[in-house]
Amino acid sequence: MDAAPAAPQAPQRSADEALFAQTEDGFGAAPYPTAAVAPTGMAVAGAADNAAGTDLDAIRREGLTGRQLRLARRMAQKYGLPATSDFDAVRLLRQAGLDPFRANPVVEIVAEEDGPADGQPRAGNMMPIPAGARLPQTIKPVKMPAPGEEVNHAAEILQMQQDLARRRRRRSMLMMARLFFFVILPTFLAGFYYYRVATPLYATKTEFVIQQAMPQQATGTSMGGLANTPMANMQDSITVQGYLQSRDAMLRLEQDIGFRDVFSAPGIDPIQRLDPEASNEAAYKIYQRNVRVSYDPTEGIIRMEVIAPDPQTSVRFSEALIGYAEEQVDQLTQRLREDAMKGARESYAEAEAALLEARQRAVTLQETFKVLSSEVEVSLITSQIGQLEGQLTADRLSLAQMEANEAPNLARMEPLKRRIATLEDEIALLRAKLVEEDSSGQSLARVQSQLAVAEADAETRQMMLAQSLQSMETARIEANRQARYISLSVAPVAPDEATYPRAFENTMVAMMIFAGIYLLLSMTAAILREQVTA
Repeated sequence: MDAAPAAPQAPQRSADEALFAQTEDGFGAAPYPTAAVAPTGMAVAGAADNAAGTDLDAIRREGLTGRQLRLARRMAQKYGLPATSDFDAVRLLRQAGLDPFRANPVVEIVAEEDGPADGQPRAGNMMPIPAGARLPQTIKPVKMPAPGEEVNHAAEILQMQQDLARRRRRRSMLMMARLFFFVILPTFLAGFYYYRVATPLYATKTEFVIQQAMPQQATGTSMGGLANTPMANMQDSITVQGYLQSRDAMLRLEQDIGFRDVFSAPGIDPIQRLDPEASNEAAYKIYQRNVRVSYDPTEGIIRMEVIAPDPQTSVRFSEALIGYAEEQVDQLTQRLREDAMKGARESYAEAEAALLEARQRAVTLQETFKVLSSEVEVSLITSQIGQLEGQLTADRLSLAQMEANEAPNLARMEPLKRRIATLEDEIALLRAKLVEEDSSGQSLARVQSQLAVAEADAETRQMMLAQSLQSMETARIEANRQARYISLSVAPVAPDEATYPRAFENTMVAMMIFAGIYLLLSMTAAILREQVTA
């Protein structure tokens, strides 16, 4: 008997088979649920299944993973199938009788060509091919590479590395070009301007404080204990700071010194030069850039920096601005002081006029009644009446003594009686003179009353005048206390070296600004590109 034929050996896997061999991807050996499974021996199942497998829409609805689609594309490229997309590769492979999602399809093809007869089990993990299952006659058999033929993977890897290196170089060159045009070149131009083109400018620094003329003993009461602190003159300092930075100060500086002419000279570089025909707003921008005023509320110091192309011009500008500040400080309290003094002066003038009027009325009464003083006249008449009363009393006593005699001397009594009668008439006349009205209808009592009223009014006006004078003096003292003046702590001195431009610092700042702008634009472009391609 002939010996039994040896069992067919499993075909040795070539390098191509090992290349396209699949590894475990989490799905196991089970095919995709909606994928059309080709029968063993790569036979076409039926017309309906074939049509469903070759339909691209049906393939898309299967929900294939990215790894499965990449594997199908590689297999289509390996066997020369003209696939236009990953789904088309799946369709062409299924039309060719290949299932790209079955484990080791290439090994099954080789085993089918050299394996046992129909219906016999295959070696390894391959499934048996049912009897009568054959590929369609219209499909051209796939040509497998010879066992000795190997793909030069090292060349392909080297080519891929070269492509990656070229991409890196191209991207690096593009990035360097962008950095050059957006950062390096602008920084170089800025540095060239600051080092070679910019006009040297000289800065004069001044520091001063605003003080109040007030006695030391009055600080605790009139200012609430804040007179010796920077808070006392904060409002005045802020007002002066605002004035020095205003258009009014710029216009006065233009009228007194010629601010426009200084910064429109031909020696100024084109960027900082002011057009001679420029508007006031353009000149004011130059003024704000070159006159810097700051206020320190903790110390109450106003710091001023004036920049000019010439040191002497800078000092002149500083001195002029300090003069303007002194005038402004004086004007801050001028109205308050004038109002206080105006009221005191008006009160004093009114009291003085009233006193003169009262004095004039008293003089008029004296001239009218021919009386220097009503009190003197009354005292004279009273003294006369007293003297006459004394004589009358003495004569009456003498007459009574004579009449008491048993034989009075009539010759002596008659003159004494006539004398007593005369004294009584004189006393009555004097008494009538005090109360009776004369031909002008005025009596001494009424004259005395009018003169007393006039003199009392004059005395009252005199007291009011004294009080008004005291009030005016107090107002003058308070007005002097409200006065403000500027005390220089740092006087303006002409510098001997240019203060600006600070070439290195400004160049570094420009580089940081350009770099920040470049990074911002790059990040924005990257985010937009990602959003568009997502």
